[in-house]
Amino acid sequence: MIKVVLAEDQNMLLGALGSLLDMEDDIEVAGKAADGEEALKLVEELNPDICLMDIEMPVMTGLEAAEHLMDHDCKVIILTTFLRPGYFERAKKANVSGYLLKDSPSEALAQSIRQIMKGKRIYSPELIEVAFELDNPLTKREQEIVQHLADGEPTKKIAEKLNLSNGTVRNYVSIVLDKLDAKNRIEAISKAIDKGWLK
Repeated sequence: MIKVVLAEDQNMLLGALGSLLDMEDDIEVAGKAADGEEALKLVEELNPDICLMDIEMPVMTGLEAAEHLMDHDCKVIILTTFLRPGYFERAKKANVSGYLLKDSPSEALAQSIRQIMKGKRIYSPELIEVAFELDNPLTKREQEIVQHLADGEPTKKIAEKLNLSNGTVRNYVSIVLDKLDAKNRIEAISKAIDKGWLK
């Protein structure tokens, strides 16, 4: 029997997913969580084979929870509506075993769970296409600077934190604006967040 923990902040969807998976002879839904933090507690308590999580949840996202479970025996499957390449990249780095879209047929979900238990990785084909099309153009340092800008920090404070001169930070900002084809910092932050290019 494959033991599964589900994490989804929309109650109706959580219930529906649970019912669908419980109809399978070889799958048992051992626990349900409404956010990533709750999911982590259930994984510790119940020691499931699979943790199936949404990405955007309160308290802790599915991706943050997946990062916490990187060294755990429990395999992580992300189930999401979001085709954001940045999310997909982050999920791959967190070593998730599956990344599926919510509009996939329900039989495909049970089948993916069985395949993943055999050691395979399952990624929705649409995600792979989008990831190739929209690779993150920002370097690690540029992402770091945009993250600081998104946190509302002025150039001077960013320069101090990163041990850079004010001029260097301003140069980075203008490179970012250029790369993202943004008119100003707010537009650049908005684009980077929308594409999922910030942590």
